[in-house]
Amino acid sequence: MKSLHELSGPSDAELAAIELEWPLIEAELDIVDAEIRLLTAPNGPTELDWRRLRRAEHRRLNALRDLLDLTAANLIPAAPVAPVLAAVA
Repeated sequence: MKSLHELSGPSDAELAAIELEWPLIEAELDIVDAEIRLLTAPNGPTELDWRRLRRAEHRRLNALRDLLDLTAANLIPAAPVAPVLAAVA
């Protein structure tokens, strides 16, 4: 039996996370597509096929960098951390 969560679909936070990660997901799908073209090329892969794969990998790296930059920006504490660490020590 499905839980109430499964029946109601993704939450707003889950949808926001998917939207935030979508450029990376799309870039990874482009890599899979390029790899399929390489493996199924009738007369072997062409230089264009290899270039398509390199461009897709470059897009993935850029998307990953952008996502990590956004994540890191949200992890920076608003207040200095030193007083908290001093209290713990």
